[in-house]
Amino acid sequence: MKKPLFTGACTALITPFLDGKVNYPMLKVLLKRQLDAGITAVVLCGTTGEAPTLSDGEKLEIFRCAKEYIGGKMKIIAGTGSNSTKHAVELSTAAEKIGADGLLVVTPYYNKATPEGIVAHYKAICDAVNIPVIVYNVPGRTGLDIPAEVYPLLAEIPNITGVKEASTSITKIGKIISLCPGLPVWAGNDDMITPVISLGGQGVISVLSNVLPIETQGMSLAALSGDFDTAAALQSRLEKWVEFLFCEVNPIPVKAAMARLGYDCGECRMPLTKLSPKNMEKLNQLLK
Repeated sequence: MKKPLFTGACTALITPFLDGKVNYPMLKVLLKRQLDAGITAVVLCGTTGEAPTLSDGEKLEIFRCAKEYIGGKMKIIAGTGSNSTKHAVELSTAAEKIGADGLLVVTPYYNKATPEGIVAHYKAICDAVNIPVIVYNVPGRTGLDIPAEVYPLLAEIPNITGVKEASTSITKIGKIISLCPGLPVWAGNDDMITPVISLGGQGVISVLSNVLPIETQGMSLAALSGDFDTAAALQSRLEKWVEFLFCEVNPIPVKAAMARLGYDCGECRMPLTKLSPKNMEKLNQLLK
């Protein structure tokens, strides 16, 4: 198997804002909290990090800040995907120069791509960098679902070292693992951590671990060690949190939860809005 960039839980970190700008002191607080909880990798500027509303300059400064503050103690995985291959190449090469340990690259969205286009897109990015690249398949966001048969072609690209699979089909994930036994696969949905690992997955890129990093890592490591009784019990116990975190568009609920836990990371950037009063009551019940 290709060497996984990480095993267990990797946090898809929220991006903190203050007065509409990135709050770098709070970013360091969040990174330190993850490190103290035993998390060994974070994704910055992914879906949960509100990548679509961040400028390239903001993204690169977030990567730089994280690398300078906590690089060497935690893997810094930079979200550098775009529906423009040229743009993705430019952002990926810039992130590599800053010192990112790896890249999370979402599939082309809106304009989509044929299977041939998907492979060509990732090959162009991988040819431009020398660090590991994780393919990010999230059809609910992009409108494009990589066919299982395309994964063996992606696995042939040397520095593609895994996939974050955020489709909802456990059958498909099992097929990917069967077709590509040498390709690390991470769950992209928190409600599938234990099932994905049971099929041979390497862990999760998680929203839940923003709020409950110790518990999410504990579940992942228990499953990886073969202790599926413990992992399944944690999966069941945390299910209400997972359900809440996706009751509205991510990252609206997780930012509200973090604020209630004492980490005020500001509101999401428009067009995302505040958590509804109805769902705020759900959060209040969870925190009780």
